[in-house]
Amino acid sequence: MEEELKCPVCGSLFREPIILPCSHNVCLPCARTIAVQTPESEQHLPPLLHPRGPAPPAAAAPGPGAAAGPAACPDSECAAGGGDHADKLSLHSETDSGYGSYTPSLKSPNGVRVLPLVPAPPGAAAAPRGAGPASSSLTCPQCHRSASLDQRGLRGFQRNRLLEAIVQRYQQGRAAAAAAAKCQLCDRSPPEPAAVLCEQCEVLYCSACQLRCHPARGPFAKHRLTPPPGQPGAPGGDGSGGGKGAGGGRKVPTCAEHDLENYSMYCVSCRSPVCYQCLEEGKHSKHDVKALGAMWKQHKAQLSQALNGVSDKAKEAKEFLVQLKNLLQQIQENGLDYEACLVAQCDALVDALTRQKAKLLTKVTKEREHKLKVVWDQINHCTLKLRQSTGLMEYCLEVIKENDPSGFLQISDALIKRVQVSQEQWVKGALEPKVSAEFDLTLDSEPLLQSIHQLDFIQMKCRVPPVPLLQLEKCCTRNNSVTLAWRMPPLTHNPVEGYILELDDGDGGQFREVYVGKETLCTIDGLHFNSTYNARVKAFNSSGVGPYSKTVILQTSDVAWFTFDPSSAHRDIVLSNDNQTATCNSYDDRVVLGTAAFSKGVHYWELHVDRYDNHPVAFGIARINVVKDMMLGKDDKAWAMYVDNNRSWFMHCNSHTNRTEGGVSKGATVGVLLDLNKHNLTFYINGQQQGPPAFENIEGVFMPALSLNRNVQVTLHTGLEVPQCVKQPKLPNN
Repeated sequence: MEEELKCPVCGSLFREPIILPCSHNVCLPCARTIAVQTPESEQHLPPLLHPRGPAPPAAAAPGPGAAAGPAACPDSECAAGGGDHADKLSLHSETDSGYGSYTPSLKSPNGVRVLPLVPAPPGAAAAPRGAGPASSSLTCPQCHRSASLDQRGLRGFQRNRLLEAIVQRYQQGRAAAAAAAKCQLCDRSPPEPAAVLCEQCEVLYCSACQLRCHPARGPFAKHRLTPPPGQPGAPGGDGSGGGKGAGGGRKVPTCAEHDLENYSMYCVSCRSPVCYQCLEEGKHSKHDVKALGAMWKQHKAQLSQALNGVSDKAKEAKEFLVQLKNLLQQIQENGLDYEACLVAQCDALVDALTRQKAKLLTKVTKEREHKLKVVWDQINHCTLKLRQSTGLMEYCLEVIKENDPSGFLQISDALIKRVQVSQEQWVKGALEPKVSAEFDLTLDSEPLLQSIHQLDFIQMKCRVPPVPLLQLEKCCTRNNSVTLAWRMPPLTHNPVEGYILELDDGDGGQFREVYVGKETLCTIDGLHFNSTYNARVKAFNSSGVGPYSKTVILQTSDVAWFTFDPSSAHRDIVLSNDNQTATCNSYDDRVVLGTAAFSKGVHYWELHVDRYDNHPVAFGIARINVVKDMMLGKDDKAWAMYVDNNRSWFMHCNSHTNRTEGGVSKGATVGVLLDLNKHNLTFYINGQQQGPPAFENIEGVFMPALSLNRNVQVTLHTGLEVPQCVKQPKLPNN
């Protein structure tokens, strides 16, 4: 609470706080220091364009009550409250002090920037002829809104006596706490009373401990030592009780306009308390006013209600702080676990690399030994052959030296053959090494090296997504379509790649997937009418599929509401009346379908003949791919009743059956009953069944259909309950 009780200018507890028009508070002494005087001729200039500069020598002589700066306003002058004259003099004190240089803005101990005083422009002491009078303004140090001062000066602002009383109680409490403040470093028992408080260390020292442990030199030279809170000399703790009435009861507030009148009413327009005279003769005479006590209770109740909301948020904030502290501990534990896991993984990689290195070294050793053996075998073989060849050559040379022809001829043939055989032993390649000195082993370590360099955390440990939350306020049904919406819970950190929406068959059967994607809103069309569907959704990511959401139950419409479908109708068909009335531009028959599709249940709709000129028209059902440029029922995709003004036939695959007397005319109503539970189709004209059931054993998906030409106009009526006479038709005996 202490921050709420400090002035944004001086940073100390409020002294004689006044309420600015912006609802912020400021000390009256501080207000005198930040008030600005502006010549009338310069009021239209923005603040940055106001003339600034040193005051002329003639105006540089400071008066006896001049202040040296925002913090130099003496308490005696501020507390004296010498009336409007003192307030107006205080507006000139900064300018008259002769300050010629100052910073563009100042910062209070609370960190709030405040505007400095604007010195009077050169020549202000001798204003030129025609210059307007000076006006005063004050800029709020918190929101920087400017407020003009009238002839009363700062006394025109209301005193915040409630804040003043709270400051007084707070100071008394601090004074009581300071009386029990003890040195926090004393070895004595009990400790000595504290003499100073270091604002940086936030430690209380007695005089002896302060000299010993906190000397005013070295790193402590810039520390600020203040008296303990609550003692005289401490910030906001002068012990004076915070203004008038400190020694006794609180002074009853009086009206700022009428000093002898107490506040008795509250002006709703001005949002301020007023007295009786203000209502009679002041500016509040025509304003909306209410009793002070009633408004007091009302505003107290509003503040209490607002505080309840803040209290709830504060409770949530405390729980959130506990959650964050638990999160800190979890982060520490998870960090250690991840470090251990990382070390284990890297050690496993190193071990695997060491084992693989041993295997590769074994391969190199085997290859080397093989090469050495081959070379040694070749050396031994070649040495033996060389020794044999050398001995043979030496023997042959000795034979050649002999001069006995007969003896030479006895052995020459055999010797020549031996030399030839010896020569043949040195075939091509015999004097080439069988192996090379190079090793035919190439270790490609570049991919592994790249993998090591790219070894990094790919993604935070991913878990399956949580349970999606179905947004029931957005889930709805319309006809035989259902729309479902869902979202993920707040503060969900696990990534979601998509969702899987599942729907049962509307008859309590198994669920099946009807949608897989990233959207959180899905509409499913073509369901059964008058059916109950169960739906659920789950999310998935790379780690797997999350759990299912709660199951939502959706009920499709009991009866079908539909119109003619302009997108699938023949181009000669003309639709009006919100696609409920159909005509045709051609003399040939053209087909138009309805927007609904049926595959289950009992459905009934009627078609009213608005215009008829004795030309045939066909009513019935069809597949979506029915031929649309000829009469309904001539192909195998339609089942229809072909009717004129005298009789009717049932037609399918261009086959006419069950001729029945009685036709249609202008104003007639044709009813179509499609019972897919019994798989038959029945027609009615003006409420009477037309012949036997037209078609039986029909299965699949059907759409309402109609074929007509330019001589006929028909209006569709849907959303009808099946009439009782239609539910159980009386069929003629065969």
